[in-house]
Amino acid sequence: MTGAAPAGDDIADRVAAAVIAVPGVAFLHGGVFGEIGTYLPGRRVAGVAVRDDATEVHIAVTTDAVVRDTADAVRRAVRAVVDKPVNVLVEDVVPADAPQAGSDPSESSAPGGGTPAP
Repeated sequence: MTGAAPAGDDIADRVAAAVIAVPGVAFLHGGVFGEIGTYLPGRRVAGVAVRDDATEVHIAVTTDAVVRDTADAVRRAVRAVVDKPVNVLVEDVVPADAPQAGSDPSESSAPGGGTPAP
C-alpha cells in the first residue's frame, strides 16, 4: 500500500488509505447527509462502511478520470485489504483541480456533500 500512513490500525483506516491512493479518486464521500462512514472511538472514517458481509466505499472522482476504470481500481485496491465483496459507489464527479484525497465533503456546506469548501 502506498500513500500516507493511516490514522489508526483499524480496517476502515486501511481501506481509506488504499482508496485515496488510487489515481482519479478526489476524496471519500460521506453521503448526502454524512451518513456513510465507519464510527470509531472519538472519530469517523467518512465514505467507508465496513460490514460483516461486504465493504462499501463511496467516492468522488475527478473529471479527468474514467469512472468505471477508477471504480475497478478502487475495488482491486480494497480487495487487497479485505477478504469480502467490495461495493464501490461513485457519488460525485468533481473538477480535477478540486481539493483531493483526505477532504471530507460531508463537512461542506455544498448541497449533496459535493465539492468540499476550500
